[in-house]
Amino acid sequence: MTGTSYDTSVRSVRPYDHDGARWDRRGDAWLAAVGVAFTVAQLVLVRPGMGLGWDESVYVSQVSGHAPAAFFSAPRARGTSLLVAPVAAWSSSTALLRVYLAVLAGAGLFLALRAWRGLLAPRVVVLGGALFASLWVTLYYGPQAMPNLWVALAALAAVGCFLRAQAGRDRRPGPLWGLAGSAALLALMRPTDAAWVCLPLLVAAVAVRPWRHVWPLVALVGGLAAGAAEWVIEAFVSYGGLGRRLSDGSRIQGGLGWHDAVADQLRSLSGRTLCRPCTGAMPHPAVTLWWYVLPVLAVLGLALAVRARRAAATALLCACAATAAFPYLFLIGYAAPRFLLPAYALLSLPVAEALIFLATAPRGRLRPFAVAAVAVGLAGHLAIQTVVLERLVAGATAGHHRWSQVAAALHDQGVRAPCVLTGNDPTAPAIPIAFYAGCASADTGGHNENTTAAALVRTARRMPVAVVTAEDGRPPHYARGWRRVHLVDRVYAYVAP
Repeated sequence: MTGTSYDTSVRSVRPYDHDGARWDRRGDAWLAAVGVAFTVAQLVLVRPGMGLGWDESVYVSQVSGHAPAAFFSAPRARGTSLLVAPVAAWSSSTALLRVYLAVLAGAGLFLALRAWRGLLAPRVVVLGGALFASLWVTLYYGPQAMPNLWVALAALAAVGCFLRAQAGRDRRPGPLWGLAGSAALLALMRPTDAAWVCLPLLVAAVAVRPWRHVWPLVALVGGLAAGAAEWVIEAFVSYGGLGRRLSDGSRIQGGLGWHDAVADQLRSLSGRTLCRPCTGAMPHPAVTLWWYVLPVLAVLGLALAVRARRAAATALLCACAATAAFPYLFLIGYAAPRFLLPAYALLSLPVAEALIFLATAPRGRLRPFAVAAVAVGLAGHLAIQTVVLERLVAGATAGHHRWSQVAAALHDQGVRAPCVLTGNDPTAPAIPIAFYAGCASADTGGHNENTTAAALVRTARRMPVAVVTAEDGRPPHYARGWRRVHLVDRVYAYVAP
């Protein structure tokens, strides 16, 4: 690419030399603009008062003073709870939590992109960050108490810091600390995802001769160990050992093994946050077109890097994206769009390079047409992402408001803290409703089993206990003599006397 002075071949990974000043004055400013725009877009498009979702209520309840901690199943990690603790520990305001997370996500995107300072041209990094930030799934989960976006940002930063730490001319400790911190954040948020994302980095640090340096490997392994330490210790303290926790996590996810979930991921692109079971027709081709174009553009970006003899950075991005996506495409039997956020973040940079090439490669009179074609394509893509996001936010807001109404109706029936809610009807999930009501949640079976029927009956003698169910739902055997009350719409409850 003209106007640059970098070489990211396997033999050498050098940052900018004489052109570095441009990064200082303009590149960082553009990256900051991307981060600010990302934060503003979240606050405008994802309503701060949307309410907490099912998984969010689990993570937030661990540190909240508003409700008792919900059952924490084996696959979960404490990173998200620690992330929200500065706000959730003293405030029950969902709007305040959303604003805090949106600002934090914007800052995180800026730092993750800045890790690529000097490794790729500024316009590539800026456009790549904008592409990733404009996906509906990125915007939707930016202000949410969920781990996937933070895995994505940490993965992008880790690869950049790894390459900078390997650079022959960059002897400063900053990239090493950045690599260790990114790896620690990865493992703190989702240890299993961290292992998949960092697999190519570990292989490269050991198998690629020019990259066999001790300190980058120590920073990577040390960061992963530090981030995963709490999860591993908790496995022995609360889950019967590390093997048992991994086995329970596999069981909760339907049994890890060969599953073709590619079609499921395609179905989820219409705005289905969890596709389990994933049935129904495919979305309109306009909604899924970008998903087919993504790998094509990534391969083109890799080919351009190979042709320019600077393949290392792009190849490592593509390799980490492939390993990050592999378990969610081929090892689990369901889909959620957020699972692929790390892959989208990593592929955003080679995709940006390919788009810039397509817009600028034609010469003479053809260039304006090429620029216009790329611009129109991006505008259409952005419009579709916005439409999907608006529909999803509207539906989620209505659903969460309904949970809040159910909690208020339970209060009217005398079910107030301290109290316990149970029930596993999908139309009236007890765990998030319990959080809204300030109650503890309990389950006598399934993935969140944490009590027994006898224990619930004993608890009902000293505090309010209710089974939340749908209109046609039958009460469990221990609640057949309890009082049946109507709450909201078709939601009912069986309240212990």
